Amino acid sequence: MAIVEKVIDAPPQQVFAVLADGWTYSDWVVGTAHVRGVDDSWPQVGSRLHHRVGPWPFSLQDCSHVLACEPARRLVLRARLWPAGEAIVDFTLEPLDGGRTQVRFREDFAAGPLRWVWTGLDGLVLRQRNKEMLNRLSDIATRQKMMR
Repeated sequence: MAIVEKVIDAPPQQVFAVLADGWTYSDWVVGTAHVRGVDDSWPQVGSRLHHRVGPWPFSLQDCSHVLACEPARRLVLRARLWPAGEAIVDFTLEPLDGGRTQVRFREDFAAGPLRWVWTGLDGLVLRQRNKEMLNRLSDIATRQKMMR
């Protein structure tokens, strides 16, 4: 399991607006090469985001679906990447003074080969990837805040 946190200089509603726009995932989710489709009901429970991960010609196509959604507070996804496996990803947003948000991101492999080959080195790499992902999420959320 990898857990990372970041304070973003935007209110939870603005950060969640980025999470709720499935078409932006390839902009901030490290490793996502392309978003192929997003259900109209995204991010409602059960809705899906269809993505391609990895560099061409080795990219894999799969989808992720919403397990839980509390607007401006929490989003939980089951991210699929078969044949590598699946992960449960959990974004928790907590409001802070000054219109800022504490974002906590937790990722845990739930199925497939990735679940069984987890090592300390993998955890270190995954944490660095996820820190970069939250940096990108922050850039988009704060840019949207400035545009308002």
